[in-house]
Amino acid sequence: MKLSEGVEWGLHCALLLAEAGRPLPRRVLAEHYGLPEAYLAKHLQALTRAGLLHATSGPSGGFRLARPASEITVLDVLDAIEGPASPFVCQEIRQQGSGAARPEECTRPCAIASVMVRAHQAWRESLRAVTLDQLVNQVPPALRRRNRVKFGTDDSP
Repeated sequence: MKLSEGVEWGLHCALLLAEAGRPLPRRVLAEHYGLPEAYLAKHLQALTRAGLLHATSGPSGGFRLARPASEITVLDVLDAIEGPASPFVCQEIRQQGSGAARPEECTRPCAIASVMVRAHQAWRESLRAVTLDQLVNQVPPALRRRNRVKFGTDDSP
């Protein structure tokens, strides 16, 4: 399975917003990760439409999480960027060609389609089980501290 780079970008930006705890402009997010701002905008808009980010305008505006990081899962971000559709689409080739099965032999999904559906469901469940706050806790402490200092959210002396 191959996901678009937008999933990675969206997850990293959401993670940084969870760490920053304050709105960050699109330009700042793009510069922080060395991404093209115009293309990143498309993914940030998708996250906003999905209710994961909130956008504000003005001098102190930017993007922020629309919900606590503990309530946003990796699956939420993936679905906002890619949609929930399964990457496997059964074409029912068992009913085609010289080896075609008769329609009465195909009243249930084939074994291949069934295993792919189960794998997709398991993968989605594993992504649903991971929240942004859990990911923040996996960021190396030195990088978290550097981000807090960079974005002015460090309370330590």
